[in-house]
Amino acid sequence: MTLYPINAGNFKLDGGAMFGVVPKSLWHKTNPADANNMIDIAARCLLIEDGDRLILIDNGMGNKQSEKFYGYYHLWGNDSLDGSLKKYGFHRDDVTDVFMTHLHFDHCGGSIQWNKDQTGYEPAFKNAHFWSNKDHWQWATQPNRREKASFLKENILPMEASGQLKFTAIPDGDTLKNSTLGFDILFVDGHTDKQMLPMIQYQGKTIVFMADLLPTVGHLPLPYVMSYDTRPLLTLNEKEKFLNEAANREYYLFLEHDAHHQIITVKQTEKGVRLNEVFSTLDLFQN
Repeated sequence: MTLYPINAGNFKLDGGAMFGVVPKSLWHKTNPADANNMIDIAARCLLIEDGDRLILIDNGMGNKQSEKFYGYYHLWGNDSLDGSLKKYGFHRDDVTDVFMTHLHFDHCGGSIQWNKDQTGYEPAFKNAHFWSNKDHWQWATQPNRREKASFLKENILPMEASGQLKFTAIPDGDTLKNSTLGFDILFVDGHTDKQMLPMIQYQGKTIVFMADLLPTVGHLPLPYVMSYDTRPLLTLNEKEKFLNEAANREYYLFLEHDAHHQIITVKQTEKGVRLNEVFSTLDLFQN
C-alpha cells in the first residue's frame, strides 16, 4: 500500500463559524484571521494505491460552480486535484474508487463535472465507483433547511444517475470493520448524519482521515466545535471519545482542512487531549 496526499485546493471560511461559541480572542492564536475574519482552509484529500485499486478519499469543491459561488470562499494558492494527481503520475481515469466522507460540497464537489458540451453533468471519474452510505445519502438528498446550502444536487444526483454509486454497510456500533475498501470506517453523527472517517492501517500505524470531526489543530479543545455542526453536543461527545482513543492508541490524524498542519498525533495532558507531534506527509508516506 502507498499513500499520497492530494490537495484539491485551498479556500477561506469565516473564523467565527469555524469555532462556534469560542471567542476570537482564543481561536485566533491557532487560526489567525484576515481583515474579513476569514481563516485559511485546505481541501487535503488522500489517495490510496493498494494492489489494483486506486482509492481517492474526498475531492474538494470541484470546478463547475459559478464565479460568484467561488467568490464566497476566497480561493487561494495553486493546488488542484488534477495537478496533485499528475505529481504522482496519476490521472482521474486511473481512480477506481471515490470514497466520500460526506456529501457537503467541499468534500464531494469534484466528483461531478460539466459534460463536454456544457449542457449537463457527468462523473469526473469515469472508471470509479462512488462510495457513500444509505443513511447519509437520504440525509443529503432530502436535506434539512440548515444543511440545504451544503448539499448541492448537481454534486450528488448525477452519481446515482451514472450507475456508479455504491453504499458501504452501516455497523451496529460506530465502527465498520474490514470494509469492502480495505480499511475500517468510523461513523460519527455530530457534524452531519453518518459521516464516515477512514481508519487506515499503514506500515504499523493507524492513520485516521479526520474530515470534519477535527477540522484543524485549533479544534483540539473539546468546546471548539464548528457552528456548521448539526448536533454540536454530539460532536463534543464523539470528539472526546475519539481523541482519548487516539492518544491512548497513538493514532496519526490526517487533517483534511488544516492548511498548515498535515498529520498530527495527540497526547493526554492536565487540560485534556492536546497536540503531541506534527508530521508532514513526506515524513510518513516515504517508501
